[in-house]
Amino acid sequence: VFQFMARDECYFINGTEKVRYMQTYLYNRQQILMFDSDVGHLVGFTPYGERLAKRLNSDPVLMESERTSVDWLCRHNYEGFIPFSVERR
Repeated sequence: VFQFMARDECYFINGTEKVRYMQTYLYNRQQILMFDSDVGHLVGFTPYGERLAKRLNSDPVLMESERTSVDWLCRHNYEGFIPFSVERR
């Protein structure tokens, strides 16, 4: 059985003032590829992940979508996160 998983995470620091978006790709419980909005490009952790990162980083449309995901994914959904994260104490 082979398992492929992608995980998206948004980190909010001081509301929406500082937002960090991370996307991680795992294959058989091993991290192969990661996008960090602070870094601005994909980083590979295995030989296959490095080749995949090199190929995907050369696609300007994909990279622009990844870089703007902080706005259209994290900041856009922040109002929905508030009742479950900030106000829950």
